[in-house]
Amino acid sequence: MFVSADALQREKTHIADFAPEVAWVTRAGNTEMAEAIAIRPTSETVMYPSYAKWVQSHRDLPIKLNQWCNVVRWEFKHPTPFLRTREFLWQEGHTAYQTRAEAVDEVFQILDLYAKIYTDLMAIPVIKGRKSEKEKFAGADFTTTVEAYVAINGRGIQGATSHHLGQNFSKMFDISFEDPENPGTKVFAHQNSWGLSTRSIGALIMIHGDDNGLVLPPHVAAIQMIVIPVGITAQTSDTERKKLIGKAQEITNALISGGIRAEADLRENVSPGWKFNSWELKGVPVRVELGPKELADNEILAVVRFSGKRQTISINDGLVDKAKELLEEIHLDMYKKQEQIRDEHLKLCLDWSTFLTYLDDKNLMLSPFCGQPECEEQIKDASKREESIEAGIQAAMGAKTLCIPLEQPKQELPQACINVNCQNKAQFFALFGRSY
Repeated sequence: MFVSADALQREKTHIADFAPEVAWVTRAGNTEMAEAIAIRPTSETVMYPSYAKWVQSHRDLPIKLNQWCNVVRWEFKHPTPFLRTREFLWQEGHTAYQTRAEAVDEVFQILDLYAKIYTDLMAIPVIKGRKSEKEKFAGADFTTTVEAYVAINGRGIQGATSHHLGQNFSKMFDISFEDPENPGTKVFAHQNSWGLSTRSIGALIMIHGDDNGLVLPPHVAAIQMIVIPVGITAQTSDTERKKLIGKAQEITNALISGGIRAEADLRENVSPGWKFNSWELKGVPVRVELGPKELADNEILAVVRFSGKRQTISINDGLVDKAKELLEEIHLDMYKKQEQIRDEHLKLCLDWSTFLTYLDDKNLMLSPFCGQPECEEQIKDASKREESIEAGIQAAMGAKTLCIPLEQPKQELPQACINVNCQNKAQFFALFGRSY
């Protein structure tokens, strides 16, 4: 996790974007260090010297490595838990290929996998796209991304990125091999890097959560169903109490045996109502209630955290299968709800004044864009506004490109860029919005 200043300088064009955020160690105990050591903001400098040693022939390729690690970016602004923290955990993949075509294929394969993490596991719809020149990863040929929408404040959030680095880093670190088609000719490897961080947890909390706590999609919930005995009073006999608790444990065991992540809350020092609130706060997808009435009718009452929907399920007539169906239904309903919210706030916009109105109404805009970094900076500056906060007035951030969607709108692309002061021709529709 420590990188020397000399090592960072080897990739100074890449590290320039991170320079204001690099944290430096300057003292060991009470002794000033002869040379400051950086805490890694990303891992290329740490890993790629080893790649240069490992790659001696085209037969050594491809190299595909993935690691989970922590990085530090000392941003001079207020940290936001999960979203903007000075130290964060992420997964980063680093691969090297013989040909560009192989590397580019992988970039989009990884992008598809990242999209599925959000759609298939977290029930969050995303837009797959390519970052603009201004927003792409420093040192990459191009960057792809999945972007989600946070309805509570109308911002976009970057979900994960997959970068094609080309030969930029392989030339810096001499990751090379002899061309098998032209003996004696040196060829540099084609590289990719890709990453998903704990920011995804922040996205999950903000997109699905409500004022009562977490709302977890079933596919990622550590506990999918919590079984709670109810209706036990001071008048309940020991025999009835033991029978009810025993049945609750039996049902829990049946759910677990069927592949459902279930637990029974059999604590006797807190009331059922206290348990309901506690598990609701934790976002468990389904609460299973079992009382004397349900026991007599040989059924359970399932209460869905996401919707509040209540339904009875027979204990002896396909309990596990129906429970699994319910969990899948919850996932689909959560996804459809967020997709509808996102689509209602996704506007095709061809006019600058409308652009500003849509932005302040918490929308994302698909607008014609020339793609030039200078133009994007002008759009960002021109769309800033002042807003009132408790401590006074602060500037609300302007719009930036979230991505250039891989799936472009069906509408014909206008000639003019959305920036009224831009003389360049529009090249594509870009997705604009405020972002984390």
